[in-house]
Amino acid sequence: MDEAHDARSNPYEGPVRPPAGEAGVGHYGASAYPLDEVRLEDLAFDSRRLETRRRVMLPLFLLVATCLSTFWAGATDWTPTSLVGYEQADDALMPMRRMIVRNGGQGLAYMSAMMGILLAHEMGHFLTTVYYRIPASLPYCIPFPINPLGTMGAVISMAGFKADRKQLFDIGLAGPLAGLVIAIPVLYFGIQQLDFKPGSYGGMALDCPRLVRIMISYMRPDLGNPERVWISQLNPLFMAGWGGLLITGLNMLPVSQLDGGHVVYALFRRRAHWIARGFVIFAIAFVVLADATMWALMLVLVILLGADHPPTANDQVPLGRFRIALGYLSLLIPFLCFPPRGILFAP
Repeated sequence: MDEAHDARSNPYEGPVRPPAGEAGVGHYGASAYPLDEVRLEDLAFDSRRLETRRRVMLPLFLLVATCLSTFWAGATDWTPTSLVGYEQADDALMPMRRMIVRNGGQGLAYMSAMMGILLAHEMGHFLTTVYYRIPASLPYCIPFPINPLGTMGAVISMAGFKADRKQLFDIGLAGPLAGLVIAIPVLYFGIQQLDFKPGSYGGMALDCPRLVRIMISYMRPDLGNPERVWISQLNPLFMAGWGGLLITGLNMLPVSQLDGGHVVYALFRRRAHWIARGFVIFAIAFVVLADATMWALMLVLVILLGADHPPTANDQVPLGRFRIALGYLSLLIPFLCFPPRGILFAP
């Protein structure tokens, strides 16, 4: 989950200097791993330079690359490494051409839905920073062509030391809510198109989070209450909707510089540190006892980055009743959207 982005690189032109006593640069993202927001309390951007020298070419290049990688994931039935081994053939590109001709429409549908969810999430963060005049970069999408999703999410960098408690709450929560506005309708149509007649086979299955099971139980009771959906049963909209829930659920975990970490810190301030530390202990126990090795790398990264959230520019700004109520409701997002087993691979 962000990951491909160097936490200490400057996404803007020119040098950066941390002002004395300030917190660092916040990263807000829709990444599938927790690096989408990296803790940098020892760095801060020159705000005037941030506002006038925002990079464009690198975000544009990564956007195009991520569109291509998500298209490839969909065109290969979400097994993008399935053609490995054909490179020694006389016409190594022929299998690729055949795959694109056969599944090009599926690839385009998946790419459009997945990128729509991803960009909605990131633009929720970005436009909120623009509203509050908090200097921020354009979204950096992260292509990952060997992953079933085709992407590891996206990130933005922002001058987090300039945001107060209320602004941090709004910026942190705007991304997940905007992403869900797109992800849930996409998932709705994906569930309508689910077909279990092909049977449960293939080398990969998706663990169904609670929201998916609830929607299936009401929309498609004929499908029963499936705990997972196999690759042979997938369609592009269901896969994109599932990926959107995964990204949102991960980002709303109440730890460190993730979106959920921002929301929890805005709600509870310093007491959020104990929530984050307790979550890390729970996550370690889950990975070990449930053999959920898929999340091991993410957990290691969270531990290395630190579970505690840095203070805002002003922790005393009141949130108001509406934001407090919305914040408490948003704590349900990981329980509804996060698939504990993630992607399951057959032995």
